[in-house]
Amino acid sequence: MSTARTPFIAGNWKMNLDHLQSIAFVQKLAWTLRDAKLDTKAVEVAVFPPFTDLRSVQTLVGSDDLPIAFGGQDLSRFDSGAYTGEISGAFLKGLDCRYVLIGHSERREYHGETDADCAEKVAAAIRHGLIPVLCVGETAEDLERHGASAIPVKQLREALGPVQRGQELVVAYEPVWAIGSGQPATPQQAQDVAVTLRGELAELLGDETGAATRILYGGSVKSSNIASFMREPDIDGALVGGASLQLDEFASIVQFQKHVVL
Repeated sequence: MSTARTPFIAGNWKMNLDHLQSIAFVQKLAWTLRDAKLDTKAVEVAVFPPFTDLRSVQTLVGSDDLPIAFGGQDLSRFDSGAYTGEISGAFLKGLDCRYVLIGHSERREYHGETDADCAEKVAAAIRHGLIPVLCVGETAEDLERHGASAIPVKQLREALGPVQRGQELVVAYEPVWAIGSGQPATPQQAQDVAVTLRGELAELLGDETGAATRILYGGSVKSSNIASFMREPDIDGALVGGASLQLDEFASIVQFQKHVVL
């Protein structure tokens, strides 16, 4: 982790927690981190609730001035129109979302999203002033056939066409074979891919953007392994799935600096 890039710990709730549960969770998370005297300038915390929860989260965060960012789990490549079920980036921005996930492996697998689709969604996010959190990662088959970096680099390259130098984005490396498996990549594996992705960012968008862009790791992240990932120089945080639904566990992950790495 570079001291020049603010660590970023984000929880992707996926299709879990209704709007009332989301209020209780965010409020308790804020209390827990406050009681732990978390330095909110030393780490950025974000949650990605279901769309139906966003208004409730926005109201709570705004009214209580909580140091928690939030974003959408997806967005439409279209701005408006006859697209039943789609969510415009304008709607997310209107709810004060700062971030939006793009290209999560579940969207790619279950909804057939392509790298071209992701590029259009990245463009839509930028149009509406949202920071894309672009997810890239390889399957177990990809890993065996191409190695760990080939597919994530291809996904990154093809999705970044709309991005200009200096624009803020976040890249989340999530090896599909590690998500939900309980068997994360090793910190060295994650670092190797992260440094390759950073080199690609520098080539595509310039050294300054490459150096400034935060790269997260995701895939069976827990409080017991987060510190090992965060000590790697090119890993700047985590995109947490299942563990982000467990209040104490997620709060412990956010406080990674308190964990001892042997």
